Amino acid sequence: MSAQIIDGKAVAAGVRARVAEGVQAFREQTGRVPGLATLLVGDDPASAVYVAGKHRGSIEVGIDPVDRRLGADAPFEAVAGEIAALNADERVSGVLMQLPVPAHLDGAALTALIDPAKDVDGLTPVNAGLLSQGAKGVGLRPCTPLGVMELLAAADVELEGAEAVVVGRSNLFGKPMAQLLLAANATVTSAHSRTRALPEVCARADVLIAAAGKPRLITRDHVKPGAVVIDVGMNRLTPQEAGNASGLVGDVDFEAVASVASAITPVPGGVGPTTIAMLLANTLKAAERQAGVAR
Repeated sequence: MSAQIIDGKAVAAGVRARVAEGVQAFREQTGRVPGLATLLVGDDPASAVYVAGKHRGSIEVGIDPVDRRLGADAPFEAVAGEIAALNADERVSGVLMQLPVPAHLDGAALTALIDPAKDVDGLTPVNAGLLSQGAKGVGLRPCTPLGVMELLAAADVELEGAEAVVVGRSNLFGKPMAQLLLAANATVTSAHSRTRALPEVCARADVLIAAAGKPRLITRDHVKPGAVVIDVGMNRLTPQEAGNASGLVGDVDFEAVASVASAITPVPGGVGPTTIAMLLANTLKAAERQAGVAR
């Protein structure tokens, strides 16, 4: 068996095109453009790269990027004040707190200060609660799980009645991913590092989603023949360890698993591109709701 490779770049391009059309329609209806504010505390190089990518993506679809930065020694009160200012700024449709924050700050507590209507990461307690309750038409959902749902749709995966296993239980991905799958009428198992007999649990899955943060954790033994495998992991090894020039590998042993899966995402080029695309989609959705515009 040779697995279908689910092209995250192509899926993300489709989402961006839809967002660009929506932004144009929003501008024609309201005379305004959506604005995406990013708040970066400190000088972490990786975070700076991620923020720059979000700004580029915003500009490409017609969203105004708003860049806010504070020094690594900024106290909680200063960061909270910046969030309050962005919450109150009518030009800003979405607010994103770039994580992680410096060790002396509480990232979860700061994220909770974002206006839920502008919480384009979908991580505030209000939006997490709305997702958990299965509320429809309200709240904003986390971007990476939304991106996975787009990938599954692009691969024509039938989720209703399917058995899905999510390896990983983080608030950022694992928990909201399970909730979205449940909303699609899948039967969901949440697995993690302490799950007993993990290979056997994973091998029950029609849809296996790996987000454990462990390089090549998922091997051929974890995968039922014909399963769809989504690799959310992004692990940096040496080129020698990874066996490739970039040193990037996922949580799935791609070569081994691709021989038994029916479809699989690569790393890089799978889930990653869809995350920013869904962030842009969330920003447009937030702007529409704040303006009372329906599409």
